[in-house]
Amino acid sequence: MMRQLAGCGRFISMAEAKREAELPEDVDSDDCLTSYKHIYSPDLLKDQVAFITGGGSGIGLRMADIFMRHGCDTVIASRNLDKLKEAAKKLSAASGRRCLPLCMDVRQPASINTAVDEALKEFGHIDILINNAAGNFICPASALSFNAFKTVMEIDTMGTFNTSKVVYEKWFQDHGGNIVNISATLAYRGQALQVHAGSAKAANDAMTKHLAVEWGPSGVRVNAVAPGPISGTEGFRRLGGVRAEADHSFQSIPLQRVGNKTEMAHCALFLASRASSYVTGAILVADGGAWLTSANDVSVLLGYWSAEKKRDK
Repeated sequence: MMRQLAGCGRFISMAEAKREAELPEDVDSDDCLTSYKHIYSPDLLKDQVAFITGGGSGIGLRMADIFMRHGCDTVIASRNLDKLKEAAKKLSAASGRRCLPLCMDVRQPASINTAVDEALKEFGHIDILINNAAGNFICPASALSFNAFKTVMEIDTMGTFNTSKVVYEKWFQDHGGNIVNISATLAYRGQALQVHAGSAKAANDAMTKHLAVEWGPSGVRVNAVAPGPISGTEGFRRLGGVRAEADHSFQSIPLQRVGNKTEMAHCALFLASRASSYVTGAILVADGGAWLTSANDVSVLLGYWSAEKKRDK
């Protein structure tokens, strides 16, 4: 059976209508949700503090939004303080919780030390660390500069280790806590034009397991979320997502759609909360099954890369 969507001429199947009705609320822009239906208790993270790198936009901002709606105060950290201050105002207005914006570079341990000290001074404790800061773009290995590869490794891999180590030494070692690393499925099958990010995320997956083993006795759980293509993010645009969607390339995904930021926030919420109290060293793949079926068409990806280069000139 088919039904027509209100206000447009598009007909969709009842199965598609059911899937769309089940999707959580989201907005494409870097704004807070206008409405939200809790799937967990609103007090799930009551009076906890989450430190979120890359928290001023995209998935990081939505994680802060969802966490704060579950009773959590947040620290959002990145290099762009003006952007963070704007985001913090939105987040506090939407949730009524506190949000502390801090300028920090995950590649610089001294910068992280200063930010974590400021967070502890403001809130007195840190319960959750979300390692979300990342850098990515599509580029064939032959065109990738040495410095570009190094930069992605420094942000994604070294940044994750640097921040985790500082937070562990300053708080988690003596008080326990939860770390959620934002990974990707790029290394699972060898993704074309992603040797830099795939290598960095593969290292992060290994780091997740190693730290889970070493820090478990201190009461620290370490897990990861590996998102697929997520709408409304800078990565979606930079990695050819808009063109791929127009070309209906995402129909090869078993769930036949891209994900949204709220869905990723829910994954992180689960791993960061007592809902997953006996889970550590796990990598939660949240890509609609994309890594199992999506085409790895080098020529198409090169086309996206060429178009992106022309657009950015």
